[in-house]
Amino acid sequence: MDCSNVVFRGHAVQRMFERGISKTQVIEVINLGEQIDDYRDDKPYPSVLLLGCVDGIAIHVVLGIDPESKTCYVITVYQPDPGIWRSDFRRRLK
Repeated sequence: MDCSNVVFRGHAVQRMFERGISKTQVIEVINLGEQIDDYRDDKPYPSVLLLGCVDGIAIHVVLGIDPESKTCYVITVYQPDPGIWRSDFRRRLK
């Protein structure tokens, strides 16, 4: 992901704390993870859903991206629930 600046929103920080996910892990997903969905119509910026495996844990990061400033906003972070996601955590179960 092309981010010159990463901003962690309050909601994301709260969820990271509750879920035991560190900023270092989130940055690794941003830098090395795979984009598995995009939400072009999100406001105020389009966003993407990233999947990464860090320390043996699958992590989803929702990232809003300001294309002009290349600032990325971490909206939320979570471990995908196997009851909702397929085993590869790339697609939701039908």
